[in-house]
Amino acid sequence: MSRDKRPPRQPRKEPTPQEILESWTPKTRLGRMVKEKEITHIDQVLDGGWKIYEPQIVDVLVPNLKSELLLYGQSRGKFGGGQRREFRQTQKKTKEGNKPTFSTVALVGNGDGYVGIGFGRAGETLPAREKAVRNAKLALVRIRRGSGSWESTTTEPHSVPFEVSGKCGSVEVTLSPAPKGTGLKAQKEMAKILAAAGLKDVWSKARGKTKSRQNLIKACYAALKKTSQMHVLAVHKEKLGITEGNIIKA
Repeated sequence: MSRDKRPPRQPRKEPTPQEILESWTPKTRLGRMVKEKEITHIDQVLDGGWKIYEPQIVDVLVPNLKSELLLYGQSRGKFGGGQRREFRQTQKKTKEGNKPTFSTVALVGNGDGYVGIGFGRAGETLPAREKAVRNAKLALVRIRRGSGSWESTTTEPHSVPFEVSGKCGSVEVTLSPAPKGTGLKAQKEMAKILAAAGLKDVWSKARGKTKSRQNLIKACYAALKKTSQMHVLAVHKEKLGITEGNIIKA
């Protein structure tokens, strides 16, 4: 007796910003201002120093945001090795038996100057993923891009405008401007973060215990945030083609 083939799983349809506005009941002042369309751009939130407590704010103001899970954990294999996977599993010994916990890292970005990293942990994989994506949206930041490499004469904002460094634990990550066409010369998960932020050409250097994925990801994220925290003179902005936030016009 042959088994019936199951139909292919359809991808989940993401709600549109208008659908989110209609079904969302904001709980914060900032959320109410977004729903009443007093705030219509994410830059108004970031420039005003607002703290984001509701992920719907980011969903409405950055509608083209994409999310993915980074390879944070490792599956079991022979002799202690295994393939990288999206979830890291730990267990706690209790009287009732082993209690598993799953943790993961989510990356959100629009590929045009906005990126966020979030960590999630739960007893099952789906709640852990939802927590990570939510935390990544709440931690969304705006970065600067430019053309700071001495090997390049273009002013197109395709790389970091100047050298920046970030540190977490023993891991220190340094991002340097690269000429056009170089690509993202970084560890695979770091390259995903840089691409989600809209960078195309970057030299990178990592020091310390880089096998610690959590510290490596946090150090790279800290370095990216410094691009918008450093004071830059107007003459340097024009010379290096520095742009903050969106470049692609909607």
